[in-house]
Amino acid sequence: MNLELLLSYIQNKLADDLFQLGLYQCMLSFLVACFVAVVSIPVVIKISELKFLMEKPGHRSSHKTATPTFGGISIFAAILISYFLWPAIDQTDIYRTNLSIVGMSILFFIGIKDDMVGIDPNKKIFFQVLPSLILIFFGKLRIDYLYGIFGLYHINDVFSVLITCLIFITIINAINLIDGIDGLAGGISTLASLTFGSWFLLTNHFAMACLAFTLAGALIGFLRFNFSHTSKIFMGNTGSLILGFLLSFFAVRFINLNNSFRFDPTSFFNAPIVAIVILIVPIFDTLRVFLVRIMAGRSPFSADRNHMHHIMIDNGLSHAAATGVLCAISLANTVLFFLFHRDISNTVSLFILIGMFFLYMAIGVFLKMRARVRAIDKPRRKGLYLSQLASAFSGRNILRYL
Repeated sequence: MNLELLLSYIQNKLADDLFQLGLYQCMLSFLVACFVAVVSIPVVIKISELKFLMEKPGHRSSHKTATPTFGGISIFAAILISYFLWPAIDQTDIYRTNLSIVGMSILFFIGIKDDMVGIDPNKKIFFQVLPSLILIFFGKLRIDYLYGIFGLYHINDVFSVLITCLIFITIINAINLIDGIDGLAGGISTLASLTFGSWFLLTNHFAMACLAFTLAGALIGFLRFNFSHTSKIFMGNTGSLILGFLLSFFAVRFINLNNSFRFDPTSFFNAPIVAIVILIVPIFDTLRVFLVRIMAGRSPFSADRNHMHHIMIDNGLSHAAATGVLCAISLANTVLFFLFHRDISNTVSLFILIGMFFLYMAIGVFLKMRARVRAIDKPRRKGLYLSQLASAFSGRNILRYL
């Protein structure tokens, strides 16, 4: 999308009565969802404390005290109440958004069980696939066009279903895995929701826009408590599964709707790359930890403190600082891509992203090494730093710092 055309398009849109109504509805949805989250979370915190439904600190935890972990209940309630308050402006996506609420409800109860007593990983994957298939088959939501990546365009139905399912599973688990420090999953998801929601709004997909802004509002209300020192709460698996599912829905629908890029000035010829860039932090971090675990001879699903946010905490950053850095990286990548993506093919863009991922891996190695050196006593730290820097990249030692 050309930036000048976009600005001109927005100016024309602001004079459109239907767009004004959609914008007004999205703003109200955002505010109501934020309000519901803010007023309901203290109730959830109180009940969690009375019933001892708290997450206790462990060796992988970044918190020091037992903390309520059912913030996802308030996020779920805020989305339902805010989204269903308003009549539908358009009918284009209303059935799909309703199906997404069905899928979100399934994951809500799976998340509740996971937070309370745990759940088998295979069952968890099954209940991630189930709501995805509901959208794929009942909502006819699937990736059936690859925008010329590696010369591929239209794909058959079988590969379409498999790719769409893979996208849902990847994003759901990516959001779940980055939910390790205060504000990170919520902050990244807020930025992604607002980005997708703004595009849906500008292209008159008001049901999708309303749902996206509702999610963003619920997350803003949640983040007020997630960063609190006196009334802290985590979203838990309940919240992260909901976020991952809705962001997957937004990403797939965004890619799906941009198929008309040749004929529509509001569409992107590189929609799949845009979707990856918007969710670049959770996608890159998940790929990184999986590769590190496989290279170390462990299961990719084994637990450790190898996520980038853990490494940043080990390097002395606070939760707020680490979250701020990663959210800023996500926002900067999105803005820079929109500014400089013109006339670059999707295949080249994908290779650029692969290069950026290896840079991300290298930064992870350096920060992991720095965190280990930082743990050494101060009198010894300076002398050992250079020697460990030299030995870190020799032979199998590099695996220790991945």
